[in-house]
Amino acid sequence: MRSSLSPLVFAAALTCAAFPVLAADKTEAEMAEICGEAEQRYVDIYGAPSAEFEGAVVVTMYKYSFCPREVTVPVGTTVRWVNVDKRTSHSVIVKGQPESDRAFPEEVIEFTFLEPGDPQEYLCGPHWESHEMIGMVTVTVE
Repeated sequence: MRSSLSPLVFAAALTCAAFPVLAADKTEAEMAEICGEAEQRYVDIYGAPSAEFEGAVVVTMYKYSFCPREVTVPVGTTVRWVNVDKRTSHSVIVKGQPESDRAFPEEVIEFTFLEPGDPQEYLCGPHWESHEMIGMVTVTVE
């Protein structure tokens, strides 16, 4: 089991002028299978389920998908994207923010959402267009 990894810091410039619309490129059954495999990889790496991580909401990145694809969090919550792929790197772009550095296998990206608002999409810089790797976060007031 690995101990806490240092999160990557958002660093590069935002490269997309407009955000795409969350598409249903994978069926619910396909997403359930992918997310089940992603959770098992997470447990294999960290020794405990992602839901047991304290201090952030965990979203895994696996097979060009975010798991879960949609999250709702209260203001002030940190979302921790964890790359559980074996060979692929991913980044995260939150609308209005610079693109993160790439997270290689077993690395993490963290972002704290400080403003409530309507659901907003986030995407993987290198894979949103070719693999529709897009997720959604809704930030609520507690």
